[in-house]
Amino acid sequence: MIYYTGDPHGSKHEITRFCNRLRLTDKDIIVVLGDVGANYYGDERDCELKRAFRRLKPAILCIHGNHEMRPAKLPTYKTKEWCGGTVWYEEEYPNLLFARDGDIFTIEGLKHLVIGGAYSVDKYYRLMRGYNWWPDEQPSDEIKAYVEEQVKRNPRIDVVLTHTCPYRYEPVEAFLPMINQDTVDASTERWLDEIEAQLDYDAWMCGHWHINKRIKKLHFLFHDFDSAAQLFPDRNWGGGGVSNEH
Repeated sequence: MIYYTGDPHGSKHEITRFCNRLRLTDKDIIVVLGDVGANYYGDERDCELKRAFRRLKPAILCIHGNHEMRPAKLPTYKTKEWCGGTVWYEEEYPNLLFARDGDIFTIEGLKHLVIGGAYSVDKYYRLMRGYNWWPDEQPSDEIKAYVEEQVKRNPRIDVVLTHTCPYRYEPVEAFLPMINQDTVDASTERWLDEIEAQLDYDAWMCGHWHINKRIKKLHFLFHDFDSAAQLFPDRNWGGGGVSNEH
């Protein structure tokens, strides 16, 4: 079964509890919709999280968020083909996978299009205090061109996996009151509006906004878990799935 969740930010506990409670196996997959926190500090704190996830049986597929380094920039990562797309991984942590933006992964018969990245509204707060921030947090022009070509060739997708959401779905109730929205770069969200208009899809899963909410086909996830069985209840999954579970 495929399960989806968002933004652990370096915490191992919720995913670990979820795997243990459902007794997940190596036949299961957990999709983290960005900000997993495994490549944030670049030191032992990252390794602690990775070791915790290594002890879990499912593969953990991570979408790029805005609070983490891109694994393509880290010398410890290699690439391999996985479910029809390319992932980065470290040999020491083989079940922790990082999806390449724009690739389409066919998992349990479902085509998943991956588009990571977002703007950090806490960018200046982090910079002033010496916290980590990376200028490549949003999709580059090269990534966007690759995504657009993929969409042109594959307009029919079962599930879209992104970190942030298309602009027209932005949950204004989740805006941080101390942030002047005029200073926020929403270019990725506006670009996702254009991508969405070209796609025929069944479900769109995203994190980033630290909210659990559903708008039409779009699911925001934070701490909660949705399953492919909930997204596609008419399929014969042979065991069902769990939705909105902590």
